[in-house]
Amino acid sequence: MAVLAHDPDVYAGSAQLAALPLLAAGAPIWVIAFTALMVNLRFVIFSAVIGPHFQHLNWRKRLWYGYHTVDLVMGLFPQRFPAHTVGKPAGKQGYFTGLALSTWLAWQLGSIIGMVLAQQIPASWGVGFAGSLALLAIAIPLVKNRPTLVGVAVACTVAVATVNWPYRLGLVSAMLLGIATAVLTEQRMAERSEI
Repeated sequence: MAVLAHDPDVYAGSAQLAALPLLAAGAPIWVIAFTALMVNLRFVIFSAVIGPHFQHLNWRKRLWYGYHTVDLVMGLFPQRFPAHTVGKPAGKQGYFTGLALSTWLAWQLGSIIGMVLAQQIPASWGVGFAGSLALLAIAIPLVKNRPTLVGVAVACTVAVATVNWPYRLGLVSAMLLGIATAVLTEQRMAERSEI
């Protein structure tokens, strides 16, 4: 299992962090697969945001960009190229490639270092907690409007309230309720602005 946690061929750290405790606890495979799917649903949102910028490219290039659309890239690319720049490709491919390759290289090197040094880290340090902190460092700058803030607040509240649910189902519930709340808040704000 330690190899799975640090396999450099797998480029999905959040899913690994969510699946490993379930594997260790002997959870049913459907629960593990469902949890990994829920954790990785964010890539649908990532694709919806970044995909239109590269729709003019052939499918092989879009596949390459899709593979490299990860949390850090999603955190930085839309800040440099917001939605209103779709259709204006100047500089996008180079910027994305620089982000993607440096992130991928850091992931691979970190994974290899982790495999080599994993036995030196005390279990009490909670490596899963360190992964959560890394994701927070990426996610916090993305909270820029009221719907996102409300969605994050609901997701955090539900996650804390359901922390003892089996198979990390509380995390799945938190994600779904947070997304639903953000969408509803955005719809209500749009309706109010039309009045």
